[in-house]
Amino acid sequence: MFTGIIQEVGQLLQIDPSDGGRELTIACGFADELQVDQSISINGVCHTVTRHNETTFTVQSVEETLRKTNIGDLVEEDLLNLERSLRPDQLLDGHLVQGHVDAIGTIQQIEKEGSDWLLTVSYPAEHTALVVGRGSIALDGISLTVAREQENAFTVAIIPYTYEHTNLKTRNAGDTVNLEFDVLGKYVIKYMENRRK
Repeated sequence: MFTGIIQEVGQLLQIDPSDGGRELTIACGFADELQVDQSISINGVCHTVTRHNETTFTVQSVEETLRKTNIGDLVEEDLLNLERSLRPDQLLDGHLVQGHVDAIGTIQQIEKEGSDWLLTVSYPAEHTALVVGRGSIALDGISLTVAREQENAFTVAIIPYTYEHTNLKTRNAGDTVNLEFDVLGKYVIKYMENRRK
């Protein structure tokens, strides 16, 4: 479980093939504090640490992950949003994020408005009921609030701190992003669907 508050932007140093998937070696400042088998969110996708040293850690992405997220599009030197798993004594500053990606979105537009940035993201139509104005959404692991809804798209406002302390500053229109919709909303929809049966 995660909060969507990015702790550090790491750098992808090396990609190696691994049993139909990929092994990713990532540099970050807290690598020496990690443990093997620990969960870590990489661009909003939950991974398990398989090795680490003082400056890097390694995870494996299976074929399913590469197919259903933008992890398969990564190249060496890419910047990655990193978050360690939530501890029981930790404040929940963002919202509950599982690290289970629901869909891949595409950035349609990035525009500056005053000191903030507005990102408009399109997504598959079957997920429309899960996007709620003023509701939470995780975009590449970042806890954000939906500012506006459009048909099969939404806009989020990015404050300067978030823009500078995540990999959003490297993003352009046309780039893909991992989307995880609010888990509470998913349970409500499931409950309502079951009641109608």
